[in-house]
Amino acid sequence: MRQLAELLPIALFFIAYKMSGYEINLGGFHYTFDGIYSATLILIIATFVQVVLTKLITCVVEKRLWLLFAVVLVAGSLTLAFHNDVFIKWKPTVFNWGLAVAFLIAPLISDKSLMERAMGGQITVPKTAWAQLNIIWIVYFVIVGALNLYVAFGGFTQAFWVSYKLYSSIGFTILLSIVTVIILAPHLKEDKIKNLPQDQ
Repeated sequence: MRQLAELLPIALFFIAYKMSGYEINLGGFHYTFDGIYSATLILIIATFVQVVLTKLITCVVEKRLWLLFAVVLVAGSLTLAFHNDVFIKWKPTVFNWGLAVAFLIAPLISDKSLMERAMGGQITVPKTAWAQLNIIWIVYFVIVGALNLYVAFGGFTQAFWVSYKLYSSIGFTILLSIVTVIILAPHLKEDKIKNLPQDQ
């Protein structure tokens, strides 16, 4: 669910980009959407609002969301300051590869993967399953980051990259969720059977 919530700022980024040239006139306020730069500004604001709302609703902001906000803020600010879309195009790769490094290092410095720390208190799953999931998520983050670079700098148009950013985020999120459920499901069934009340 949290991953799906992270898609909202990306959707707003996409919408703002598509509104390029559209003018807003409210009293004395006038603003004309300026393609990737207006979209980047919206992305920064939307991600900030997401952090604030998450804090207010759950009282806890995960490190993943803090990392996302930090990368968006830095890449977005550089994009706006230098009027160059190279920085925002690097954002998805930096974020995903940063997560890949975090998922890789976590089991090396403790006895639990990041997935196990986040979900271990809710479900009982063998260490082998957590390890398998950890590897899959690392590979996922590396591939997604690499594909972003290919689309961003491989000769495709800026408009194509913006569309790819939205639709790939949705598709990859759904795919990863399905794979995660497939791996966890057999163990969840076993755990449920073990916890059934026994006849006395």
